[in-house]
Amino acid sequence: MSVLAYSRGKREINQYFSIQNAKLLALVAVLLLIVFHSVSRNYGGGDTCEWLLSSGRLLGENAWQPYGCMMHRYKSDEAKSCLAEKHIAFIGDSRIRQLFYSYVNIINFEVKEGMKHENIPFEDRSASLKVDFLWYTEVNNFMKEPLTAWTLEGTSLKPDIIVLGAATWSIKLHNGNTEALNQYKTNLTSIARLLEKLAEHIEVIWVLQDPVLEDHLSEDRKMITNQQIDLYNEAALSILSSINSVSKAKVQILRASRLAAEQTISKSLDGLHLPRSTRDISAMVLMNYFCNKILKPIDGSCCLPRPPLTLIQKLTACFFLLSISGYLVVNFICRNNHRENKPATDIESGEEKKPSIAISSVAGLKIPFQSVCKLGLIMAYFYFCDRADIFMKEQKFYTHSSFFIPLIFILVLGFFYNENSKEAKLLNREQTDEWKGWMQLVILIYHISGASAFLPVYMHVRVLVAAYLFQTGYGHFSFFWLKGDFGLYRVCQVLFRLNFLVVVLCLVMDRSYQFYYFVPLVTFWFAVIYGTMAMWPQILQKKASSNGLWNLGLLLKLFVLLSCICLLRYSQGAFENIFSFWPISKLFELQGSVHEWWFRWKLDRFAVFHGMLFAFLYLVLQKCQVFSDGKGEPPFSYRISNLLLFISVVSFLTYSIWASSCKNKTECNTLHPYVSVVQILAFILIRNIPGYARSVYSSFFAWFGKISLELFICQYHIWLAADTKGILVLIPGNPMLNIIISTFIFVCVAHEISQITNELAQIAIPKDGSALLKRLLGGAGFLLVVLLLSAQEDAKL
Repeated sequence: MSVLAYSRGKREINQYFSIQNAKLLALVAVLLLIVFHSVSRNYGGGDTCEWLLSSGRLLGENAWQPYGCMMHRYKSDEAKSCLAEKHIAFIGDSRIRQLFYSYVNIINFEVKEGMKHENIPFEDRSASLKVDFLWYTEVNNFMKEPLTAWTLEGTSLKPDIIVLGAATWSIKLHNGNTEALNQYKTNLTSIARLLEKLAEHIEVIWVLQDPVLEDHLSEDRKMITNQQIDLYNEAALSILSSINSVSKAKVQILRASRLAAEQTISKSLDGLHLPRSTRDISAMVLMNYFCNKILKPIDGSCCLPRPPLTLIQKLTACFFLLSISGYLVVNFICRNNHRENKPATDIESGEEKKPSIAISSVAGLKIPFQSVCKLGLIMAYFYFCDRADIFMKEQKFYTHSSFFIPLIFILVLGFFYNENSKEAKLLNREQTDEWKGWMQLVILIYHISGASAFLPVYMHVRVLVAAYLFQTGYGHFSFFWLKGDFGLYRVCQVLFRLNFLVVVLCLVMDRSYQFYYFVPLVTFWFAVIYGTMAMWPQILQKKASSNGLWNLGLLLKLFVLLSCICLLRYSQGAFENIFSFWPISKLFELQGSVHEWWFRWKLDRFAVFHGMLFAFLYLVLQKCQVFSDGKGEPPFSYRISNLLLFISVVSFLTYSIWASSCKNKTECNTLHPYVSVVQILAFILIRNIPGYARSVYSSFFAWFGKISLELFICQYHIWLAADTKGILVLIPGNPMLNIIISTFIFVCVAHEISQITNELAQIAIPKDGSALLKRLLGGAGFLLVVLLLSAQEDAKL
């Protein structure tokens, strides 16, 4: 009864919610979101610099999330590069002095807090950089003096950046009376005019007063209450806002420090001064405000200007616009011809007239134009998400719950949607799709939750990447071993399906091929597998069946491959030289170096070899009928099967224990290529030894497995943001709803791109040999033109 209800429930879900309906909903959602965010940016205040300074929330200790944008964590060398030959002045009391020290520590972490109640100079001669603290505890004529001097024309001592603020001493010295507040307003009004004049040429930031922890204040500070601080902040906001409303130059107001302090003041030691982590947040906010527009870090979207379009991006946009126009023209012609040339019967012969050849050829253009048109619209969404400043972005912050709760949720869904397999052999198509699917979902959760910060999770996800490459070795080796098809058509089909989306994204998003590292990795290993199997002598199963010695010949081939891998591993210079020749270097370089490619290749260098070796041993043993592939039956005798299952479970757990005990990523990554195969083989045996487990599969996971490549690539720009450094925000202020909506759109887009790729692969890769060669020459010419244009763009930088 429960099984019947379960099957009926699945049928009802599938009946009312098809993928086509989902895509239509996703399209409507995208259009509404683009309109909403465009209007709110243009009419509701879309300045990310203002968001950075004025709003945000605390994610955790020393982790601040500004509203709608991402903060970059600046290091010493970056700060020196940004502030080279600059002069920064901090003016105020002990709270501003603490902010000064936190700011200086970003530049030089060795500087310790020392002098008090006096001016403090700091200079970094290597960058010709000066940061000064000027001790002025009250907003009065004394504070006014340096500001007046800096407004004089021709002065060479004027700083490039001024950060100032004060109020607590005025409250303390005058016991919080109203007269002191009125005098504060008068003095600040006078100073505000000077700040306005300075802001025409330099950056000026007024720091609002942070709250206090009244219970922890000493007796001589008891008059400094949060009520008093609010009155002084209101006065400062009123005066500076009125000045800003009539002036072109703005005095910026730092509110973020106060917001962070409201959540952390309970950790204050004396009730007045903030804990170190909060001051560091304020200093990092200031550094992002000054430096993001100069250094343009990809993970610092606050105050980050939109990147200008490159020539390649402009040409790509023109191509898609022409394709859309072409589709509209072809569609119009086809509709007219359909109305004017309806099938009619010839009066004399009685036969039905056929449409003309010209009409048929025009109709034949409809499918490719339609596919390219849809792809162009999807690429526009990619650009809006991760290059234009329409949608918001937020940084990742890892917590155990943010990773493990979604993980448990998808595992439950995967078990809910299970079906009987069509075949029960080890690693059948349905099972490998299921394997790819759940691995891809785990990797997606890993990326969006920032789980790379947790070493045990990082190491297990590294095994999943190795398992993908293991499947690459297993699948392609099995095909060549069994089919012996080394034809150009098959190779081009595989390469097109692997690389089509990445090539388009390289053009649209202005990123190098190596940036999408997994596709170059899989493409490289496919070429290696092809070369190994196609190289003389070609050893196939048919040949090995007639003479068992050919099996030794294939093992010798695999041994040569393993030797080459080991040789390249211990010859980094040779490896980098191989991939440093133009035009190959343009494909495998990232930021002008092939080091990233070396790291990625080295990390899983044995995974494909392990997959090939496993496929060979499995297929040979299967041919010799050493084990059973029957449904519901264990592959070996019950005793051997139970023993192998026990060893597999122990091996699986042993790897997990080792991964959890690793001390650092460097140590783990060094051992990973040698030990990852243990958990991969353990999983295969655990999944396949029980006969009942081999007879079923999760259709939920298998569905995602069929679009796993598209999911992996699309996440870079339309689920994550800032090239995977952050999270795309479509629904601000509601993280849970945002994840649901963005995930829904992301999956629909990935599925549509998969269909478009399959459609265009049939058109772009013809079976006719001469036509295929012409297409290859055209593709090579296109690639050469793109590489030359890219080299020209790089020369301009």
